Amino acid sequence: MDDKLRLAVGILGNGASLLLYTAPVLTFSRVFKKKSTEQFSCFPYVMTLFNCLIYTWYGLPIVSHRWENFPLVTINGVGIVLESIFIFVYFCYASPNEKIKVGVIFVPVMVVFGLTTAISAVVFDDHRHRRSFVGSVGLVASISMYGSPLIVMKKVIETKSVEYMPFYLSLFSFLASSLWLAYGLLSHDLFLASPNMVGTPLGILQLIIYFKYKNKGPPITTTVVSKWDEEKNKSKLELVVDVDHDGDGNDNEKKFMNAC
Repeated sequence: MDDKLRLAVGILGNGASLLLYTAPVLTFSRVFKKKSTEQFSCFPYVMTLFNCLIYTWYGLPIVSHRWENFPLVTINGVGIVLESIFIFVYFCYASPNEKIKVGVIFVPVMVVFGLTTAISAVVFDDHRHRRSFVGSVGLVASISMYGSPLIVMKKVIETKSVEYMPFYLSLFSFLASSLWLAYGLLSHDLFLASPNMVGTPLGILQLIIYFKYKNKGPPITTTVVSKWDEEKNKSKLELVVDVDHDGDGNDNEKKFMNAC
């Protein structure tokens, strides 16, 4: 019964994680259309890729006992493909400075993952020590992934706008972390449960901030001024001045003056 319940929760966790990993599709369709990454940050996607890489390795038989954590391998394998695509698209449309930032984050992540796989495969001879080592790295990776939206939340609070914090990303983050928390507890695996003890309250915090600021925006005066400047640049207003030279109303000369 316990194994069936654990498997059922794992399947639900897979579904929630799939929704989480596919949620940025809307964001990147916008990036693709505008040919610009605007103010979106690549940090959450790189951290999610890091998390997927570590937990795919954690779920493989070389670390775990046989295929006891098979649900981890399937969903995180999909996550690796999706996050890699998102990062590639982001890199293509990012400004030169943003591309440097992506490289500064991406390269160390791949180095750490390479070292983790090498050390766990070569240095440790049994599953218990491998799981402890890879699970410890996975703990850091998961906390980094769930904590990465804090950067976006700061921007939301400063701008009082949720434009760059999509609702579904926050919702699915909360659902996925909650289900994987339950899966980790049912599996008696603290390396799966512990990071989601951080992810679940952070997901709740994201939702609270979203609903607090979703109907708020920049001050109306800013909008009015920007629209006035836009119209002003497009066209100029013309004033017609009637000048009566002799006072009889017959000799009128129209002078057109540009009002800027």
